[in-house]
Amino acid sequence: MGKSQAYHPDRAILSLGDGFFDPVDAADFPEHQVRFFNQRWAARVGLSAVDVAAHFGWFEPLERNLPRPLALRYHGHQFRHYNPDIGDGRGFLFAQLRDDHGRLLDLGTKGSGQTPYSRFGDGRLTLKGGVREVLATEMLEALGVNTSKSFALIETGEELTRNDEPSPTRSAVLTRLSHGHVRIGSFQRLAFLEDEARIKVLASYGLRNLFGEDSGDPLRLFALVAERTAGLAASYLAAGFVHGVLNSDNINITGESFDYGPWRFAPSWDEEFVAAYFDQSGLYAFGRQPEAIHWDLAQLGGCLALVADGPALAEILAGWSTLFEQALFAKLVARLGIKASDDDRPLVAALLKALRTKSVTIDRLFFDWRGGRVPEGYDAPEFAILRHQLEGRTPLLHALDHEYWRDNGPCSMHIEEVEAIWAAISDGDDWALFDDKIAAIRRMGDAMTPPCA
Repeated sequence: MGKSQAYHPDRAILSLGDGFFDPVDAADFPEHQVRFFNQRWAARVGLSAVDVAAHFGWFEPLERNLPRPLALRYHGHQFRHYNPDIGDGRGFLFAQLRDDHGRLLDLGTKGSGQTPYSRFGDGRLTLKGGVREVLATEMLEALGVNTSKSFALIETGEELTRNDEPSPTRSAVLTRLSHGHVRIGSFQRLAFLEDEARIKVLASYGLRNLFGEDSGDPLRLFALVAERTAGLAASYLAAGFVHGVLNSDNINITGESFDYGPWRFAPSWDEEFVAAYFDQSGLYAFGRQPEAIHWDLAQLGGCLALVADGPALAEILAGWSTLFEQALFAKLVARLGIKASDDDRPLVAALLKALRTKSVTIDRLFFDWRGGRVPEGYDAPEFAILRHQLEGRTPLLHALDHEYWRDNGPCSMHIEEVEAIWAAISDGDDWALFDDKIAAIRRMGDAMTPPCA
């Protein structure tokens, strides 16, 4: 295995002991074509020189790491219906390691084969699904959202049949780099089994390994998860993003966004916009995502009530809306590229009124008004109010230094472009649009993150 001195394996998951996971084996894929490898993050975890196909296609163990992959056990509410028959059905935890800031990170998979939790699924991932996840994570990272990172995407040479897309279709296996894989659903399973001892063990694991605290207090964990999930919900709105499936098994206790299926970026600020064709009730619509995440947090509270004070948990839950509002203000103001003030409520109110006119895309508005700029062509009364609120506001240092802000328009990721990228790959195995888009997204990310940040 090629590695550098920055490679720091840490098999912390094994400290949990029995009852949290099952050893499994990866599928034996006929081909291993590397389609994407995240060199930026590989450098941060000491894997720049790794044999990508060997470790993320064949899943040969990394040195001094997990000897076998682990399928994690969890339950969850799926569209508000409790399901005790889920778990890692087409993925597993492959390795754990520390990044250049000492954070414990997991290398987990999607599409790596069947596990005891696959039920009737084939354990595979379509290549289109893998491409879409890479695009989603790259775009969200550039926009400052706390997200998992797509680490490696390998085409595997199998033909898959799917009911909701043209088949047969190409297959892939994706490896993600994530800050932990402990889900709200991980606690729900233990609560379902009335396993109070393991709830305490998992809470202590999360506090120690994901938050750097040794208190072991489930109440403290709930407070931290409340803060992180409020930030996640605010980040989605500020980015104009719709996850699509905010089930409780898709909410990580670190507040890190992950597992991208029917995601979309909303073209305009439309609270009713949905990403998934099967979300017919709009449960996870753009504007309802905070409500959905708060509901999932309440399920975690119910689990922790077995081992922590119920009224204290309820008090933390009741304060979530305030945490969300504070986070939303901070993220919207930051995306405008101006310094926060003691009271940003009037500015945010004006910004939201302007966005709700739907006269311009979300990304276009933030691009044009970045750093307090007042562009031409915004004549509606709502924009006059926004212009007034921006008068005298101080831009963030270096907010407009990057040449990106002198482009004709923003880097976007709307569904038409996603489909065009996939069509080029599907029809002619042409990856140029995909590669160019990754480069454009990262350029935008550089512009969004000035040197002082």
